[in-house]
Amino acid sequence: MSALQQTLVVLKPDAVQRGINGEIISRFEKAGLKIVGMKMVSPDEKHFHEHYEGISQLITRWGKDIYNVTLSQMTEGPVIAIVLEGIEAVKHVRKMVGATDPLESPPGTIRGDFTHLSRAYTNERNGTLPNVVHASGDPDEAKKEIALWFQPEEIYQYKNVHEEVLRGRVPKTPES
Repeated sequence: MSALQQTLVVLKPDAVQRGINGEIISRFEKAGLKIVGMKMVSPDEKHFHEHYEGISQLITRWGKDIYNVTLSQMTEGPVIAIVLEGIEAVKHVRKMVGATDPLESPPGTIRGDFTHLSRAYTNERNGTLPNVVHASGDPDEAKKEIALWFQPEEIYQYKNVHEEVLRGRVPKTPES
């Protein structure tokens, strides 16, 4: 059965520096995802280590060099952390964001529309991969990431006037 989920999205420093935050956020809202938490922050190295190694095992999977370049990129400036809520939100957001490597992200995805580099190009230069956004990879990762980035009181529950339309109605039976 499909489930209501929450997922974490982080608009990276390159998105903030380019001033494309509103365009990215509006795509999620237009798709029917509800913002239940959002803030601009400048996390320190310890926070990013917990995010990238403690949760997603970046060093373990890709090595210390990739981790160091990623850390350098993520600490260039502030980021915008967002908790989105919706039916199967993790999968929908990942589909909207596109592949981590912008070269593999088709037009219409966030990375396909706002980036043009490739991982091969940036790795060859030992440079950063400005791909504008991070999105949780799976529901378990999303829960851990949200807990790292947000306190429980920073996540809001409220009724959106569009929820019934966006999540589908249950038809009324003649008896009701």
